[in-house]
Amino acid sequence: MPKTSARLLSLLSLLQARRDWPSVLLAERLDVSPRTVRRDVDRLRELGYPIVAFKGPDGGYRLDAGTELPPLLFDDEQAVALAIALQIATTTGAGIEEAAMRALTTVRQVMPARLRRRIDALQVTAVARPAPQPDPQVESGALMTLSAAVHAREVLRFDYAPASPRGDDGYDPAATPPRRVQPHHLVTWGGRWYLLAWDLDREDWRTFRADRITPRIPTGPRFTPRELPGGDVASFVAGKFRGSDGSDDWPCRGEVILHMPAAAVSRHTRDGIVEELGRDRCRLVLGSWSWPALAAAIGRFDADIEVVGPPELTDAFAHLARRYANAATATP
Repeated sequence: MPKTSARLLSLLSLLQARRDWPSVLLAERLDVSPRTVRRDVDRLRELGYPIVAFKGPDGGYRLDAGTELPPLLFDDEQAVALAIALQIATTTGAGIEEAAMRALTTVRQVMPARLRRRIDALQVTAVARPAPQPDPQVESGALMTLSAAVHAREVLRFDYAPASPRGDDGYDPAATPPRRVQPHHLVTWGGRWYLLAWDLDREDWRTFRADRITPRIPTGPRFTPRELPGGDVASFVAGKFRGSDGSDDWPCRGEVILHMPAAAVSRHTRDGIVEELGRDRCRLVLGSWSWPALAAAIGRFDADIEVVGPPELTDAFAHLARRYANAATATP
């Protein structure tokens, strides 16, 4: 790759990583002169990237939001599919979570508003454990249909194929009544997509494999979300797939909110469950052999902590705080 092209890509990556970049700092990071930075910015503008200059003692540049995608040669559906894949990649435990999160931020930043709304409506709860990437055979359009029903809180009707369809099993989609559910969450586990929903006919919670779902249109009326047993989707799903009733095998189990990106937390949480709550916040459900051990395990993350529960975990943090304070003031 020519040196100038490589430098342009590096400059674009820097501009997408933070809002404002002083010109001098950009020149230092790229190891070029401020004059070269100005020329490269002009080249990116010619390619369609909306880069604006700001004045002041630390005058520099920022990548502004555009009205259309820069020339990435993606159509709308490809852009949405890319964003979905990047969301999944932030929780794979494969060592690419931080890069995937930066890439997702970059893609979303330059998307038209109509596409950003579609991506924001896709809320995926991903269990933080090393696992294969969710089934690529599930079409992004089907995922968006399920996600839209979850986001809108609308009753969903769908045909549900058997686990191992055979020619003589008697399964006939036309003759089989559709399932009627209240969809609550779209979840990834063990390399597959699942829909967590309240089954209206069976009056119980069910998980459905997304690759076996064929949604029916239109969706039904809006519903009021139900509370899961235990109140937490991630721990409930983990219990279901362990074959239990949702209880954890650790004697002590707690839930906190960390002011830290889910991608950063998931890399260091093999047995925990992480649910993204926003760009810099996530929910962590973790177990341990004692409450102080659990508090210490959570404390290893360099982030502010909000304890959701139970009270024993709050007491354990207070206990460790006193112990650490005594250690800090003790003299040999």
